[in-house]
Order: sequence, then structure tokens, then C-alpha cells
Amino acid sequence: MRIAIKLEYDGSRYAGWQYQKHSDSIQERVEYALSKIAAAPVRVVASGRTDAGVHAWEQIVHFDSPCQRPLKAWFMGGNSHLPRDIRILWARQVKPEFHARYQAIARYYRYRIYTRKTASALLGNQVTWCYYPLDVEAMQMAANHLLGEHDFSSFRGPYCQSKSPYRRMYLLEVSREGEEVVVDLIANAFLHNMVRNIIGVLMAIGSGKRHPDWVKEVLEARDRTAGGVTASPQGLYLAGVWYPAHFAIPRHWIFDRLPQDLKRIEIEKEEDFASNPG
Repeated sequence: MRIAIKLEYDGSRYAGWQYQKHSDSIQERVEYALSKIAAAPVRVVASGRTDAGVHAWEQIVHFDSPCQRPLKAWFMGGNSHLPRDIRILWARQVKPEFHARYQAIARYYRYRIYTRKTASALLGNQVTWCYYPLDVEAMQMAANHLLGEHDFSSFRGPYCQSKSPYRRMYLLEVSREGEEVVVDLIANAFLHNMVRNIIGVLMAIGSGKRHPDWVKEVLEARDRTAGGVTASPQGLYLAGVWYPAHFAIPRHWIFDRLPQDLKRIEIEKEEDFASNPG
């Protein structure tokens, strides 16, 4: 029986999602908790590997249960074996062909920048602190250059293992919410450090150090050294994952704002499943 769970976590004190031999990881904690419920080893697969210090509002994970347990055992029992900064929000049985990583249509990340002269005593690692003002309109002008399918080599981390640097950006919006500047990004997938490298460039533009067209120059260079600094992991959240409807995985409302060509991808996946459900 294949089970999917939705996780929420504060990544501040972890070395990222993926299991590490010498550092505490979220994957290790989750597998430990689920193995306690199963009374047998459990291995999980996530929708994506968040970096050290990165948070998640919606990390989708699947695993094959080695035993029969009621769903509430994975949910409530799993949480009883997890630290307070990692929570299972729900558990549900899914079709055997469901795969948390490979069958995701799109992923949604949000980056929070706290723009005040004094850092917050309350928000801590939940936001990136920026003591100088940011021009949201200039940042949005720059962000528009990154929409569509591109070679994102200039925004790729040095340890990225992806075979292709091409990604399709469906949404990239910069807005202000009180003292926070918020950047929402949706793509079919993201390269290692891609979001944080994009944010570093946008912050340089928002500060007035660079012109909005600079992001186009960086993109076309296809060279990481052409870009700016890598923004801090604090303030970055994996906020949503979109799967084909037949898997019945609840999805974030922001995906309803995406263009029709992306929705067509879901329709095609549904048609493929209907003709070949196995």
C-alpha cells in the first residue's frame, strides 16, 4: 500500500531534506518516525530536496507501507515521534503509480524579505532581513524576463546534479505585504539554489545597485559568475506542489492562476492515465 503525506517544517536547524551521514536531516527524522509506527524500516521519497535552512509549508512525500495501519496512525502517531518543528498535516492512501517527485506538474516556492531598519525579534529565521528599502516595481520588471522556458545556468548552484539547465517558469511575482517583500515563483522544477540565486539578483535590482534589464544579461550569459550573490535560505519556503487530478492530492489555490498551457499539461496527463491506468 502506497501512502502520501503532507509535511510542514521549519528547516532552521537541519542540513536540508536529504539524509546526511554526519548531520541532522528532515528525511532522517521523518523516516525514523514512520518506522516507529510500522515497526519496520520505512523509506520515503519527497517532491523535492530543500536545502539547509529552507522551510516547507507543503512538502509531499510518499512511501510504501510495510504493514497495515490506519491512516490516523501515520498522521497522529507519526507526529508523536517527530520534533515540534516537523509536522505531518495529513496522510492518505494513493494509487500505486503515484510518485511524489516524478509526477509533480509544478512546484511553488515563496521567499519572504523583511524590510525594516531593525531586524525582527519574533520572526527570526522565518524571513531574510534587509535593512534597506527595495523597489518592488523594479524587481517585478526584472522578474518578467525570467518567465517562460530558459537555460537557467546562470542561476544554477555549483553542486547541481540535474542533467539539463532548462526550466519553465510559469509565475514570478514580487509584491509588498506590510513590511515584507514577497516573491512567489512557480516552475515545472527548480535547479539547485535556483530560487536563492534569482532572489539575490532581484534584491540587487531592488536596492538600485543594478538596472532591471541586468537580469536579462545574467540569464543570457549562461554562466553563474555573471550573477549576484546567493540569497540566504532563511525566508524560503516550499509552498505547494501540483499533481494530476486523478491522484486527489489537494493543491494550493495559486495554481489556479496559471496559464492555460500549463493546465493543458494536466489534461494530457489525465488522458494518458485514462488510456493506460496501470
